[in-house]
Amino acid sequence: MFKHPLFTKLAALAVITMLLLFGLGLVENVVRDRLRYRSITAQSVAESLAGPQTLMGPMIHSACVESWDVETGKGDERRMVEQRREFLLTAMPEQLKLSTGAAMEERARGLHKVNTYNLKAHVTAQWGSLASLQPHSTMKNSRMHCGAPIVMMAVGDARGIRTAQLTMADQAMALKPGTFHPTYSRGLHAMLPESVRGKADGLTATLDLELVGTERLAIVPLGGNTEVLMTSSWPHPSFAGRFLPSEREVKKTGFSAQWRLSSLATTAQADIANGKRICLGTDEGSDYAHTGGATPSDCADSFSVAFIDPVNPYSLSDRATKYGVLFIALTFVAVGLFELMKKLRVHPVQYLLVGSALCSFFLLLVSLSEHLPFGISYAIAATACVLLLAYYASHMLGSLARGIPLGAGIALLYGLLYVLLQLEQTALVVGAIALFLVLAAVMVLTRKVNWYGLSQGSTPSRPMPPTARPAAPRTEAP
Repeated sequence: MFKHPLFTKLAALAVITMLLLFGLGLVENVVRDRLRYRSITAQSVAESLAGPQTLMGPMIHSACVESWDVETGKGDERRMVEQRREFLLTAMPEQLKLSTGAAMEERARGLHKVNTYNLKAHVTAQWGSLASLQPHSTMKNSRMHCGAPIVMMAVGDARGIRTAQLTMADQAMALKPGTFHPTYSRGLHAMLPESVRGKADGLTATLDLELVGTERLAIVPLGGNTEVLMTSSWPHPSFAGRFLPSEREVKKTGFSAQWRLSSLATTAQADIANGKRICLGTDEGSDYAHTGGATPSDCADSFSVAFIDPVNPYSLSDRATKYGVLFIALTFVAVGLFELMKKLRVHPVQYLLVGSALCSFFLLLVSLSEHLPFGISYAIAATACVLLLAYYASHMLGSLARGIPLGAGIALLYGLLYVLLQLEQTALVVGAIALFLVLAAVMVLTRKVNWYGLSQGSTPSRPMPPTARPAAPRTEAP
């Protein structure tokens, strides 16, 4: 039974399929290497320019030290020993408004491109009573010393600061690097007069900041009421973090998004007062980005916008290669149907060549997309493979009338794959419906095939070229 030509051919096709799967695996490794190189490029740009950015503030803090004397020892060994307590007083704004606009700038390392942005932010912070900056003794007869109040603005990567101007009470304040905060050290600050400590009628500060960063921007809703308006010419924002925009509008020319948050809905003020880190997920490049396996409860409340590239050729190519097995299977089924329905014989080597042509499409796609737009690269690679397979199939199947339908079917597969790559939410349902229709077509075409007859010795014959066919018998007249 197992020596029957049908089972021999099935075994050969199984070996060929394994070889093609190995080839697809090599192509997938190439795509993953390209993705890794692109990630290295993004890190290189972040190291040279600035990493993902975070805006936290403005807020006012003051470092204080409380000291007191404690008597120790007995008798003649009695002595006074000073003990001390260090703590930080903070004042969070009651009203915080940010108006930001991000202009995209593309940076490249060789063939790989990275999205960077130039952010211009106008920040207005209003404090009510500043009684929280007034220190209170915890020990009797203690001595209290506090440093000058400091208004600070923390950022993820201080190298990205281009210009900054702070105004308080219609007076420009001298800004200096750093924040003097023990946890959020990167940013800028200005010294405030001692007279603001405990001020009952509040304070208003306005900050104009120009900041550059890479791929992602996060904001901490530090105010009692926080309003953020963000606009950009980038048409593909990805909103993440603890809060999505209250309102957003995404167009081909860009997007605008608005957040309105209350301290009743966020623990950002308490998180920052307790020194929790500001997490940006898996991004790296700033002090606040390294989550180190931290859970959301370990991170301060924040929201973010990522300026993603949905037509990243490497991610699209990686998605495309995942359909490679399906392409090979459907093409082999189509060739097998021709072989079965038309009583043809196709050698396993011919199956191998057809499968190799299908695998070469994915390698062509990723290599061309490094130099051309993805759509054009896809069209060139698909057209080349379809023409090659249609030409080869016309000889393999014995006629052009059989090769063209096979080529048209493969072209339809490439068209369907392109549609699936462009879809995000409905890719699974479209792919499932298409696969069901293909299966239904195969079942309809083979509904009358006697499969037992195939295994009992009825072997299809190889088509003869027209010039080799025997001539019809001649009959002579009596």
